[in-house]
Amino acid sequence: MSPSDYSNDRGNPRGPFTSGSRPPWQDRVHEAAQRIEDDVRNLVTYMNDVVVPDVRKHGSEALRVAAQELHKLAEHLDRQSQSAPPPPPPPGTPQP
Repeated sequence: MSPSDYSNDRGNPRGPFTSGSRPPWQDRVHEAAQRIEDDVRNLVTYMNDVVVPDVRKHGSEALRVAAQELHKLAEHLDRQSQSAPPPPPPPGTPQP
């Protein structure tokens, strides 16, 4: 095949399509890209309208609960360190 076999009637090497038409696969890609753009817009709207306000509302509550639990853990560790005898020295450490 010669390069002229891939040219349209104007000598354009893009294929046998007229200047105003596209191959069918390009139309499908264009349609898919348009649907993806629409889906992304819908996702951003949903995130802004539903998820972000919910996280703001319940996120601070979750942080307060976590802080309370960490406070309880700290108190428990303090009690254990005060009531337990000191750990023995590691082996090989000279004794005073």
